[in-house]
Amino acid sequence: MSEVPTASSTQRFYYPFQRVPQLTQAKPLFKYTFNRVFLIASWIPVLYVIHEHVFHIGKIEGISMKPTFNPTANIRDHVLLWKWNVKRPETLKQNDVVFLRSPINPELIYIKRIKGQQGDLITPRYPDTRSKVLIPTGHVWVEGDNVHSIDSNTYGPVSTGLVIGKVGYIVWPPDRIGPVPDGGRECRISKLRNQGLGFGGLGGELTDLGEFEDDNDDKT
Repeated sequence: MSEVPTASSTQRFYYPFQRVPQLTQAKPLFKYTFNRVFLIASWIPVLYVIHEHVFHIGKIEGISMKPTFNPTANIRDHVLLWKWNVKRPETLKQNDVVFLRSPINPELIYIKRIKGQQGDLITPRYPDTRSKVLIPTGHVWVEGDNVHSIDSNTYGPVSTGLVIGKVGYIVWPPDRIGPVPDGGRECRISKLRNQGLGFGGLGGELTDLGEFEDDNDDKT
């Protein structure tokens, strides 16, 4: 007498794309978790390098760059900060806004606008506008857009080695997204770097313009 097929013994046919029951045992929870943790951890060095050497998003505090940044008390601008290769003088331009370490206290981070580069002759805003400053090689003159800012008018030219990054765009809040607006004053008396005058590492205060021609119409 032949055996009557039962539901459990009958072979089943599965149509294409129909899910086939899993016959293998599922991965243990520990192994699954370990693989996920390892995958995430492997990205940490990559993210660290990007954050420290390429770019990151930073929040601007304080009023030294007002009204360009943080124009009102309830607005805190967030900016895209480029870090790649910014310590080289040739990568920095007039009116670039930069983050830099304070030359007085390296624990402090300032945001300022570049208003003079190596070879430029600068007239300080205060305390003594009669003296002139020649920017030495590898240095920049930085100022805040706020006239009450503590900047190169207080501590002089700063080394480009103190520059951390250059502000690319405002990325937050939404109604302020866009490129960095122009700001600040024109403080250059003479753009010596464009005249081919080789001053090498000279820098410091000058009390007499002498041969330096005033090529700016607007002075303060």
